[in-house]
Amino acid sequence: MVAPDGATHRTRRDVLAAGAATALGGVAGCLGSGAGAVSVLSAGSLARTFEDHVGPAFESETGIQLRGEYYGTNAILRMIKDRTKVPDVVVSADATLLRDRLYGSVTDWDVEFAANSLGIGYDTRTQVGRRLADGDPWYQVTLAADSGAIAISDPDLDPLGYRAVQAFELAGRAHDVPELKSELLDAVYREPEEPQLLTGVTTGSRAAAIVYRNMAVDHGIEFTEFPDEYNFAAPDLAEHYATAVYTTDEGYTARGRPILYNVSVCDNADAPAAGRRLVEFLIDNPDRLTAAGLSVGEGLPRTTGDTPEAIDL
Repeated sequence: MVAPDGATHRTRRDVLAAGAATALGGVAGCLGSGAGAVSVLSAGSLARTFEDHVGPAFESETGIQLRGEYYGTNAILRMIKDRTKVPDVVVSADATLLRDRLYGSVTDWDVEFAANSLGIGYDTRTQVGRRLADGDPWYQVTLAADSGAIAISDPDLDPLGYRAVQAFELAGRAHDVPELKSELLDAVYREPEEPQLLTGVTTGSRAAAIVYRNMAVDHGIEFTEFPDEYNFAAPDLAEHYATAVYTTDEGYTARGRPILYNVSVCDNADAPAAGRRLVEFLIDNPDRLTAAGLSVGEGLPRTTGDTPEAIDL
């Protein structure tokens, strides 16, 4: 099928037809860190998704071990561009960001495989958490919170951070609180390590954090999803989201857009066959992704660019 943007997509449930043996046959001995492994550099918001849900099942099915490292997407793309990290597979929390940064030098294709939504995860033992659990408007609760009680990810290091800033801007307009963005940015703590964003909430040192839904599911904490106007989960509001803009400290300008995760195999991968097999596994196992708190709705997975024939949708 052809999507409105020209990308193609299909839903697959059965994998590894004619090209399966070839995909697996080239794995042994081709990865410097060990035979039968695939190295993954991924957005930090998917750390537990890969370590707890995808990785063990992938190894059980294929015999290939997933070896992951997890940072903010801006940071991982910079590492790849600078060649300080040379993974087989790269996974981004912002599909457009990967294309803007890596197409033409590291890869020329990707597959969008999951979506997410933005909201606030919180500790119900705190005053902030109790008010949120009682249904008080999150923006009123956050404005009244102590400085540093609520965390966001660093907007210069990953999309979760700049989406939080963009959500503050859109929420200020939606709720007619013009000062909301500036006041929240003055008050929140910026966590530089995205995988650690909820550590403060789970240990009691912070009351809440602006996170993706799957992260709250991963950590077993309460989560209040933002309204569609600024949760970046409604494709039909893409033009509205795009009115909120953030420019990182290295000059990349990101417009608000629906949250879409995408994956690609790097051109210089040590284990490209294993990498393609992992992409196939993500495409063909949406239930494992939804169990981790992600969403795989209509239109996903979807390809962009010159996708290898073995995994072309």
